[in-house]
Amino acid sequence: MSKAPLMPMATAVWLVENTTLTFKQIAEFCKLHEVEVQGIADGEVAKGIVGYNPIMSGQLTQEEIRLSSEKEDRPLNIVDEEIMVKNIESKIKKYIPLSKRQDKPDSALWLLKNHSILKDSQIAKLVGIAKNSVSLIRNKSYWNYNSLNAKDPVAMGLFSQKDLLQALEKAERRLKKDKKDKESSNLLNKT
Repeated sequence: MSKAPLMPMATAVWLVENTTLTFKQIAEFCKLHEVEVQGIADGEVAKGIVGYNPIMSGQLTQEEIRLSSEKEDRPLNIVDEEIMVKNIESKIKKYIPLSKRQDKPDSALWLLKNHSILKDSQIAKLVGIAKNSVSLIRNKSYWNYNSLNAKDPVAMGLFSQKDLLQALEKAERRLKKDKKDKESSNLLNKT
């Protein structure tokens, strides 16, 4: 079963007004009855409906309309292309309510205590605070350090568990690479 175009009645109005296609071709394409299309042409059906251009919406091509106009028994074929939907989830900054913004240093402290392999820049990116603030918390010289309480940022909704796991995997890869580089430099020094 073939697909119907978006807004079939409005598409039929546009095709009646702008092409030399037969009522049957338009009816088959728009999944309407041939009498409805004739009613559109006579101005009895679809009064006040603005025509919808199927070429502009990518449902038909000018070439397809031309081929069907030249041959009355040729049906119109809708353009059936898959559209790639890009995941932009990671590019959208999530709004953090004012009440939760105060918890960011607490979250940074929690990450420093529970996942010490993370770099300050990774923690800053995850939590959404300055790298300098993370460094100060790590060195216990943050202006409000004594009143910080380590809080799980995932439980508080600052970022997802998936984000944390990705950051940890990246940190582990970095540690393995550093260890491998150190071992190879030690071998070079011995020779």
